[in-house]
Formats: sequence, structure tokens, C-alpha cells
Amino acid sequence: MTRTPKSPDQTEEPRQDAAKTGRSRARQSRAAAGSVQSVDRAVSVLEILARHGEAGVTEIADELGVHKSTAFRLLGVLENRGLVGQAKDRGKYFLGAGVLRLAGAAAVRMDISQEGGPVCRELADELGETVNIAVLDDDAAVNIMQARGPASVTAQNWLGRRTPLHATSSGKVLLAHLPTTLREGLVARTLPRLTERTVTGTVALRGELETVVERGFATAVEEFEVGLAAVAAPVRAHDGKVIGALSASGPVYRLTEDRLTELAKRTVAAAVDLSRRMGYGL
Repeated sequence: MTRTPKSPDQTEEPRQDAAKTGRSRARQSRAAAGSVQSVDRAVSVLEILARHGEAGVTEIADELGVHKSTAFRLLGVLENRGLVGQAKDRGKYFLGAGVLRLAGAAAVRMDISQEGGPVCRELADELGETVNIAVLDDDAAVNIMQARGPASVTAQNWLGRRTPLHATSSGKVLLAHLPTTLREGLVARTLPRLTERTVTGTVALRGELETVVERGFATAVEEFEVGLAAVAAPVRAHDGKVIGALSASGPVYRLTEDRLTELAKRTVAAAVDLSRRMGYGL
């Protein structure tokens, strides 16, 4: 049998394509490794400054084991993000206000979890329902604490769940107390309709949020889930800023309008107690 020899184009082009693909993957791999290394070094810079209080470029470069130009670039990025500051007269770098902001946010979450535990359990025992504490997480509410009362009919775990701001009582409390510009940006978006009772209209939602601020609590009846009703009240930090929402929830057949009104009074009182524990009004 006579075999037809392959033309040069038929043999060379696949090899060239494979070589290009291999080089591209190698570049991507090196870039990814470089990015991880840069992040690791940036964190190391923050740790060095935390240990020493302040340090110069040469000191930081020596501890990192890198050239001064590399240390200088890392410091420049961190300074632009407010995580590092520089004393111009001495050329020394120190931790910036951005670190305090991040640490403050983490501290608030830890504090509200610690202080909120007893309040949650006491309210859950008193009401017989499920009680949660939620905090703002970008454009959602995330539950960081939960206690179940003796009458709870579900074992559903809400801890760590992100829930929509416009369709939950906790979310409405958090949304209502945001700065105007941020609140309007979230309200004006296209909001998903989760049930027939979900409020998605901008005008209607604005009106409801105004009511939340005026009366001091929010309700959500079958807006997030069919059969679920809830009421929530704001939790404040020492400076009066709303940092969380305390909620009580249960089935709609038990949480009638009159029952929700009673739950609202008790939840507001518990939220005031937790706010005091957080330093508000002292």
C-alpha cells in the first residue's frame, strides 16, 4: 500500500498551536504564582509594621528578603489603599487608618455575637420562636447568631445564610438605616420577587423603609418564604450607628397580626438591651 506523505503544513501547524498553548498556560501559571506571592508579601509587610510600630523601606526589604524596589512597590499599593501611612519627615511607614477600619468591622461582628448570645436565648425562650441576629454583608443580610424557642416548628439553620435586604425583616432594618446614597443605590436596583407578597417597587419600598425608621421595627409576612413571618428591630453601636438587626420569626398561622404586634414590642425591647450592651446610651 502506498502512503501519501503529509504536507509540512499538516504536521507543523498542530505542533505550533500546542507550543503556543503550552507557553500561554505557563505564563498564566507564573502570573498566578506571582499574584499569590505579592499578596503574601503585602500581608507580611502589615505584620512587620504591627510588630515594630514603624519601619523604613530598607528594614522591611531585609525582613522580607527582597530588593528595596519591591518593598517600595508593596508599600505604595498599601498606602494607596489606606492600609499604610508614611511619616514624611522620617521616611518611616506605619499601619494606616484602613487597618483600623477593617479591624473595627471585625470587632463589631465579634462583639455583637458575644453580647448577643444571652439576649437571643432569653428572647427565644420568652417568645417560643426562632430568634436571629443579622448584620449587613455588602448587599445582603447575613445571620451570625441564632436561638430556637420551645415552640419552633422547624430545624432550619439560618446561621451564615445571606438573605435579601428588601424581602426580610432584618434586611429592611439594615437597609432603612443605611446612608441615603447607599440606600438609594440598593433600592433603585431591579429587585427579585420571591413570593407574591415581596415588595419590589422602588416607591413602595421607600415608603416602607420610612415607616421602619419611624416606628422602630420592620415586619415581613410571606415576603421571603411562603408561610414565614418575622419582625426585626435595630441594634446600635455606642455611636448610635445601626450595626445589626435582632429578629423573631415563626409560621404565619401562629404569628397573626396581633401576635406580630406583641412580638415587635418584645423584640424592640430586647434590641434596646443589646444596644446598651454594645455601649449605646451609656
